[in-house]
Amino acid sequence: MKTKTKQLLFFMMLLPVFIFGQNVVKGTVTEQSTSIPLPGVNVIIKGTTTGTTTDFDGNYQIAANNGDIIVFSYVGYATQELTYSGQSNLNVQLAEDAAQLDEVIVIGYGTTTRKDATGSVEAITAEGFTKGNIVTPENLINGRIAGVSVNTSGAPGSGSEIRIRGGASINASNDPLIIIDGLPIDNKGVTGSRGVLSSINPNDIDSFSVLKDASATAIYGSRASNGVIIIVTKKGKSKFSATYDTQYAFGEITNTVDVFSADAYRQLVASQPINGTTINENLLGNANTNWQNEIFRSTVSTQHNISMQGSLFKVLPARFTFGVVDQEGALKTSKFERRNLSLALNPTFFEDHLKVNLNVNFSFEDNRFGDAGQIGAAMRYDPTQPVFDSTSPFGGYYQHRNGNVVANGTTNPVASLLQRTNLGDANRLFGNLNFDYKFHFLPELKAVLNIGYDRTSSKGFNSTDPLQATTDPDILFKGTFNKNSQERTNELLDGYLNYNKNLDNIGLDFTAGYSYQRFTNEGVNGRNITDPLSVDDFYADPDVVLIGFFGRANVSLNDKYALTLTYRRDGTSRFSKDNQWGNFPAAAFAWSISEEDFMKDSNTFSSLKLRVGYGITGQQDIDQGGIFLNRYRGGIANSQFQFGNQVIQSLITSEINPDLKWEETTTLELGIDYGLFNNKVSGSLNLFQKNSTDLLFVAAVPDGANFSNSIIQNIGELQIQGAELSVNTDVIKNEDWKIDFNFNATLLDREVKELALGQDVRTGGISGGTGNNIQIHREGEAPNSFYVFKQLYDTDGRPIEGAYADLNGDNVINDNDRYVKENPGANAIFGFQSNVFYKNFDFAFNLRANLGNYVYNNVQSSRAQYELLLDNAVLGNIPTSVLDTGFQRTADVIISDIYVENASFLRMDNITLGYTFSDISKVLKSVRLWGGVQNVFVLTNYSGIDPELSGIDNEVYPRPRTVLVGANIKF
Repeated sequence: MKTKTKQLLFFMMLLPVFIFGQNVVKGTVTEQSTSIPLPGVNVIIKGTTTGTTTDFDGNYQIAANNGDIIVFSYVGYATQELTYSGQSNLNVQLAEDAAQLDEVIVIGYGTTTRKDATGSVEAITAEGFTKGNIVTPENLINGRIAGVSVNTSGAPGSGSEIRIRGGASINASNDPLIIIDGLPIDNKGVTGSRGVLSSINPNDIDSFSVLKDASATAIYGSRASNGVIIIVTKKGKSKFSATYDTQYAFGEITNTVDVFSADAYRQLVASQPINGTTINENLLGNANTNWQNEIFRSTVSTQHNISMQGSLFKVLPARFTFGVVDQEGALKTSKFERRNLSLALNPTFFEDHLKVNLNVNFSFEDNRFGDAGQIGAAMRYDPTQPVFDSTSPFGGYYQHRNGNVVANGTTNPVASLLQRTNLGDANRLFGNLNFDYKFHFLPELKAVLNIGYDRTSSKGFNSTDPLQATTDPDILFKGTFNKNSQERTNELLDGYLNYNKNLDNIGLDFTAGYSYQRFTNEGVNGRNITDPLSVDDFYADPDVVLIGFFGRANVSLNDKYALTLTYRRDGTSRFSKDNQWGNFPAAAFAWSISEEDFMKDSNTFSSLKLRVGYGITGQQDIDQGGIFLNRYRGGIANSQFQFGNQVIQSLITSEINPDLKWEETTTLELGIDYGLFNNKVSGSLNLFQKNSTDLLFVAAVPDGANFSNSIIQNIGELQIQGAELSVNTDVIKNEDWKIDFNFNATLLDREVKELALGQDVRTGGISGGTGNNIQIHREGEAPNSFYVFKQLYDTDGRPIEGAYADLNGDNVINDNDRYVKENPGANAIFGFQSNVFYKNFDFAFNLRANLGNYVYNNVQSSRAQYELLLDNAVLGNIPTSVLDTGFQRTADVIISDIYVENASFLRMDNITLGYTFSDISKVLKSVRLWGGVQNVFVLTNYSGIDPELSGIDNEVYPRPRTVLVGANIKF
């Protein structure tokens, strides 16, 4: 007893030594680049359980002994370890860790990390964006993500065709669902605008997340069959900084269709009889005009962006941006102008328990549309005639004419462009207000409310000069003036609860919520101001309302195994009451093999994860919002009935399909995520199969069965199988050098598995003749396959005009001898990008390639025949390829397989070189000067202008080659 008493007294004597031997350390943790205080930073004495976190102002306090190592860690920042040596104040600055930031992935209604993701999700942040002449935001990821293709025309500010894994439908939409700061946007644009993304400033975007498989997309249910793209815009920060970006672009068309020069044309006309009759050479002129050169021009375009961020009233993090784009089109008169204003406010309240994000964006889009039909007219117009004619009554422009009206044949393409004013203005307001509240009494539980709004108002008018040439004497020298207007709105209300808790080795993450979204569309069409009898034609589409209930459960065990279960129940106003609800479940499992004991000591695999997922998503995006309703439309003005002295206009019943229901896509995926050699090499490999059933399809119905001969129905099944590979490497990474490569590859195989009654469906209308279709949907074949005759050749290898193989052996050449030859879809898609940094120099380039995509060359098939030299007593030019074929008549050759060409290509989209002057002064942080080239080269065997088409090449707006110079100035 005495011994124990002595031991207790001795311990009590030593206790003050332990107590007073420790010192209280205080300090503030801030962000290195901005000096903004960082709340929630973990501060721990290394090797102990003693620790704390920084408060809202970044302050911390902890007891430490001399020699203790204090560890400061925070998500997205490099961890710091400091040895305590008795100082009472210890302030710390944490630097952003790009590798850790890249780990955070935005998904539907939340975030995850690459390590914890169970679905096929890829994220690209600002550092990895494609560089160059980026006017619309989707081009920031062009060629960067496996399975994602972006095809943009040469028109200024033009929208793009975006496809994720080839889409999932045939007749319904194949566009992915695009979400901006939690607001799903409508893929349908308005008149007067270039596209739904053309009004968005790429400079405002912080990251893209692309959700590809059903286990990742099913949380969005009814619109997720074609994949989901989540766009996150840049947010405000507390410390003031400003950036000014400027860019100048100089464009030039480098490729046009080869047609005969004026001199060669004269020789051709003199030597080539049409149907045995020599052409009257008196129709030839004395000029030498290259009409394609006349309608195209060299372009100068500019972009300017100013962004400022800082703390309003010292407590409110904010970001403000202003951007201006002025882009000339290569086709004369075409132009795109855009002005953007955006504001982001990101305050927090109640000790960081309530986060509020307000994003407001205004865009003002002004367009002048050049008539792309004049590209084809320039190919055809007589090269021996001049652009101008002083005796012409049509504004001094030469025209083929018969007195005061235009003779048969095309009009002067230069005059047609310059004497038309086709303008469109689109003003857009969009944004969202997001509340994220972490409950005080249960911090593992948070409630999120998201309110979104998107309204686009447009107006436009299309006028022609009274002096514009016409073939109609009744409207000669009157001109035309048509106006239109449209307004689309998109209103969103989302709310959900999220519970996130770690229990020893078990991680739990549960989400459940509700979504309401409404789309409206109304406007005025086609009033002719110069016609006193014309009236405003008002229209208002039925409102489209989408309602969804959704839930997701993530459960992880020992950081090795993860299971995700997702369910969404969606309702749409597009279908009748019996069919308007759809159910979309999904499940995914991931196994982090590298966390197993037998892999932990591997010097090769730094990470290795196996994923498997299954899910069902939906499709309801069809043009007619109320096709299940009894609807009527007004008859033409002459369809009237007189009852006494009253005249009643007729009403016509519209087609109806009350049985229309959801198109559904079932996806099965197997994936592997890997990291090698301490993650110097990383990426993923995915194998997937998508089966879309109950396809929404416009198909024929028996006569008398409905109020139309074709109607939207649920028929058929489409299957898409594919594989994706992505490889990211850090080749060199040291103080002076940083070299990285990104490579991705996608293999796709599409097949129509079923159509109604097994019948073929013709599609793909073409120019040259009446009612010709060049494509077909057929069971066992890829959708939109080309359906052609097999061309026969003579002993010299030249095609024999109108001679085709009798494939069915009945000694008659007819439609039964047509066969399927290839399809527009590429079998393989590749992307390759590299960034090289040496001290203050930076260099980047981007390559893309498609293999196995075919194009039907309608430019050649409808124009490269000798009979077209004379068109109703007017001379017309033709492509020089006629010398290779010798074809005389368009009708005899237009369905020949000779015009289905392999359009595989390798394209260098851009190349840039820059130099950064850093630490210039206390005010001026850095100046980066750079230059580059856009659309550097294309390697292809395709004979047309652009091999990157959607199947049929007819009057393509060419992409110019553009030289770029720019500067980025940071304050």
